[in-house]
Amino acid sequence: MPANSWNLPPGLNNVGSYQVSGRPYISGSCLAPASGSALVLRFPVVTKWFQIEPHSSIEDRELRVAFSENGLYGKGGSNFKVHLSSSLCRPLDFKVSEIWFMSEDASDTATFDLVAGLTNIPKERTSTETSASAAGLWAPDGSTTEAGGPNWSGSLGVS
Repeated sequence: MPANSWNLPPGLNNVGSYQVSGRPYISGSCLAPASGSALVLRFPVVTKWFQIEPHSSIEDRELRVAFSENGLYGKGGSNFKVHLSSSLCRPLDFKVSEIWFMSEDASDTATFDLVAGLTNIPKERTSTETSASAAGLWAPDGSTTEAGGPNWSGSLGVS
């Protein structure tokens, strides 16, 4: 047994990391570009939760939200579109390392604030280097991984 085998960094299933309050993270006046390009917010560590706060001038505008580039463009399934309204202004209890945004309006951008609570879990712990075909899933671009990177595709489990 290696020396200090008890000294392991926390991982995604570390309950204590989610029982304590999250470290505050705020990104104000985020600008989701019009359809075609994207805004990605990368967190320094894994989130405990996050909340999207739309600017009042854009309420009820559609915003595409995903947890990877594959999810944003609907590779491997549907993507997640939300209406920016007060109903979304609540903490969403997700452990992610990045969030991708794009306005659904082809000619206009969407502005919002993002507030999150952070854990002490390194973002590398969200790795998705697992076989999609073994799980009976379609693999984006014919690859053998679900997202092939440091976060979930945003399309797995979405139909």
